[in-house]
Amino acid sequence: MPGFASRPDPASPDRSRPPSESRSAEHAGHPVVLRWSRHPSCVGLARLELRKALADWGLAALEESATLVLSELLTNAGRHARVSPGRQIETRYIPALPSGLRIEVHDASPARPELCAPDPDACGGRGLLLVAALADSWGIGDRNGPGKVVWGHLSLPARGDDTSP
Repeated sequence: MPGFASRPDPASPDRSRPPSESRSAEHAGHPVVLRWSRHPSCVGLARLELRKALADWGLAALEESATLVLSELLTNAGRHARVSPGRQIETRYIPALPSGLRIEVHDASPARPELCAPDPDACGGRGLLLVAALADSWGIGDRNGPGKVVWGHLSLPARGDDTSP
């Protein structure tokens, strides 16, 4: 198809660091900031980047909960944040070393998500309930520029606090 190769991939992240840097140098205790289109395939790519950062920071034990929190927050932003064309959604993975992580999703929409009880027969509407259940804390705040930031903070379980069977 003529012109197809020249179009940017809607799912490609806009990295805040040059791609030539090694992954461990990129993530070594520093926040990872990426920008995404509203395309649904960006959610899986964002999870992959989060997994890489968690491994580099020694926080791989948070992977399951952290990727689910990220998925819900980024999906909500992609579905509900009605913004002008060309605006992107920004994710920030911020290590709270040695034992925690803050996940932020920034968008330019002023509309704030609300935690509510979904209809039992509804197919959706449970994202923020999952975030609230998995994160130690979460919230919504203002950001520099238009829009908002929705965030979740997760911590590693304390040593000796293993709740697995």
